[in-house]
Amino acid sequence: QVQLIESGGGLVQAGGSLRLSCAASGRTFSIYAMGWFRQAPGKERELVARIAWSAGSTLYADSVKGRFAISIDRAKNTVYLQMNSLKPEDTAVYHCAADRNLGPYARMAGSYDYWGQGTQVTVSS
Repeated sequence: QVQLIESGGGLVQAGGSLRLSCAASGRTFSIYAMGWFRQAPGKERELVARIAWSAGSTLYADSVKGRFAISIDRAKNTVYLQMNSLKPEDTAVYHCAADRNLGPYARMAGSYDYWGQGTQVTVSS
């Protein structure tokens, strides 16, 4: 089992920044990649960013490219999501998730094996 705990959400004005953290514990050696997802009310959960645990390769949703950056501190078993130039449409509950396998569906929530409880990000206009 892998346990994931997110932190760093909050309320910020448009144009501001936040950094989310996701601390992983347990069988972290089984993790292939980590992802950040978000879900706004009435919308489906969508992948925001993903990073391969060992290789560090990343992918992003088009809507956040150039504004968000995902990174990993392997010594701390922690993944970060730096969010800059935030927009009201970024408002959502953000979840981190762990994927144990390399597969063709990296953007799909169903591909991930473990989830954190989520942290609220609210961007005011």
